[in-house]
Amino acid sequence: MNLTCRHLPGATLIAVAGQVDTRTSAQLEEYIDQQRERLDEHLIIDMSELSFLDSSGLAVLLAAATLARAHGVGVHVAGLQPMPARLLEITGAGRAVTVHDHVEQAIAAIEDLDLVNPSEPA
Repeated sequence: MNLTCRHLPGATLIAVAGQVDTRTSAQLEEYIDQQRERLDEHLIIDMSELSFLDSSGLAVLLAAATLARAHGVGVHVAGLQPMPARLLEITGAGRAVTVHDHVEQAIAAIEDLDLVNPSEPA
């Protein structure tokens, strides 16, 4: 598994490549926790290079979605490959995250949300 991160206005973008399974899901969870600068920023997970996701990886996504929702933001997944997409579909987990075809669509959706619901000044 390979992980990379970019910080965007109002969001953290994490790209996940390879496979997320019981051997690597804890690493993904730790990486997400370390890279998020603020809990009230959206989280975008680029899965365009993710070939395999098992239930332990799905649990990491759902935990991130629960935490994000508690802070008034969301988890956006983009570029789902067939196998991970099927897992989200059959488990119903796709309802806990916002699914986009491409990262650019996720970024645009977050920008649109920020225009509708601007955050309070700190």
